[in-house]
Amino acid sequence: MESFLVRTLRKRSSRTLFSRTSRGFRTSIRFIDSGIDCSFRGKFKVTKNEDLAVRSFFPSLFGVLRGFINGVSAPRSRVQGYGSQIQCRNVAFVAATPSRSGNFSFVNSDDITFFEKILGEKGVVEDKEKLEESNTDWMRKYRGSSKLMLQPRSTQQVSQILEYCNSRCLAVVPQGGNTGLVGGSVPVFDEIIINLSSMNSILSFDQVSGILVCEAGCILENLISFLDDEGFIMPLDLGAKGSCQIGGNVSTNAGGLRLIRYGSLHGSVLGLEVVLANGKVLDMLGMLRKDNTGYDLKHLFIGSEGSLGIVTKVSILTPPKLKSVNVAFLACEDYTSCLKLLLEARRELGEIISAFEFLDINSMDLVLKHLDGLRDPLPSSKHNFYVLIETTGSIESHDREKLDAFLVKLIETGLVTDGVLAQDINQASSFWQIREGVPEALMRAGAVYKYDLSLPPDKMYDLVEEMRTHLGTEANVVAYGHLGDGNLHLNISAHRYSESILSKIEPFVYEWTSKHRGSISAEHGLGLMKANKIHYSKSSETVQLMASIKKLLDPNGILNPYKVLPQSAQPQS
Repeated sequence: MESFLVRTLRKRSSRTLFSRTSRGFRTSIRFIDSGIDCSFRGKFKVTKNEDLAVRSFFPSLFGVLRGFINGVSAPRSRVQGYGSQIQCRNVAFVAATPSRSGNFSFVNSDDITFFEKILGEKGVVEDKEKLEESNTDWMRKYRGSSKLMLQPRSTQQVSQILEYCNSRCLAVVPQGGNTGLVGGSVPVFDEIIINLSSMNSILSFDQVSGILVCEAGCILENLISFLDDEGFIMPLDLGAKGSCQIGGNVSTNAGGLRLIRYGSLHGSVLGLEVVLANGKVLDMLGMLRKDNTGYDLKHLFIGSEGSLGIVTKVSILTPPKLKSVNVAFLACEDYTSCLKLLLEARRELGEIISAFEFLDINSMDLVLKHLDGLRDPLPSSKHNFYVLIETTGSIESHDREKLDAFLVKLIETGLVTDGVLAQDINQASSFWQIREGVPEALMRAGAVYKYDLSLPPDKMYDLVEEMRTHLGTEANVVAYGHLGDGNLHLNISAHRYSESILSKIEPFVYEWTSKHRGSISAEHGLGLMKANKIHYSKSSETVQLMASIKKLLDPNGILNPYKVLPQSAQPQS
């Protein structure tokens, strides 16, 4: 059984953010959250309907806008100068971005000619509408200003592109399905986008070993469908599987719904083909379960977010598809009961558990309010917490009997207050739709601040409760996640983005996570959003070593610059 996917519609506007070039004067502002409407006209003017906070602006505009730096209200502020007009409506805040590195060149006509020679005209995209889509992440939170996207169809073409870009010091950003949540897959400034969607071939599949070899641009859902026909499954399942690509999954070390059963991609990926910044192709495309010949370098690239090399091919171990799949949707009175339920499930259902997800009442309320066609599986009363358990085994009667006995025991002991076992695939899919629908419901509810954290399971909900106390009535704190993995998806939902709310969330959320020896990124990566916050999870010595590896593999720093590592650790020519 495949879990039902609620795919968020990713409609993008054609709005253009501030980007002005004239006689060597080049500037850019990136509005880091939604609700932005900016345009240019004759005289310079700022119109402000909401509180606006501005940080790290270029010197020529800093003085003009400094009245907003501390969030000073100015319903209608006007400033003359520079012969341009900026209009910003419903903007909550403007977040700082790094300055564009002076080490990087700008794309010129000779560069375009070179790329067209190796890719053809169709592989070189300069169309503004197409670039608008690729410059913007799916949450409309990060927006770059790239003027060029390249669409290679082979590893050789990726190699030629990077060799040339490295020689010219042209910065690049690798891109797949562009479903990331931390700004890792879109340009920060004018980096060339290298989109791998055209490299989408399945190269081989071995029925005996279950080893799949494919190109990086294969969409995860297509791989799932292919393997389903072969009697196998992907060890990875994500809510974004209809759009995300396996190269991006590997590059971010995506976790997902099945990690409790099949582990992370560090265990499933057997080999990679990677193109380095200088264009050299690193062939590590092994198909062996055991290989202890020297350093296992593929692990450097799993989770490196394209900052060390571009993944072009993947070899991955896939498990057989088992016949017996059962899904239970349960209710618990408190979070402690959820933890006890996890412990009991591991003891009683250990060998057949394939997913253990939780969501709180705030998550359930949002889903039922904002997503059409969904019904509460336990409508008799409201519950504080909900747990979805999926089991996968080989003998239907055995698994069903085992799960039935487990559920009866839970009800009798009072560990769960209510529950239902899916009677068919449609009901099972409806249960999964609730869990996978939370992100879409949050987007429909308004502004959302998303945090992907790893914490000891017994501490996870302590953070949620403290955040609610910390924010008071300013926002709705929503929690769900992979309880079996200790992965909390903490979401703060509000009517609009606000510097006041953000200042209460950060750095509080990072400090709290660090204090409890958690990770500020469980599965989403660091990207641009958290690059300068890596020290909350990693020691200075560890970050320095990472920077040394980056400098060794990408001395000019052209691969996905400004991401993953803090600016102080980025390569400097």
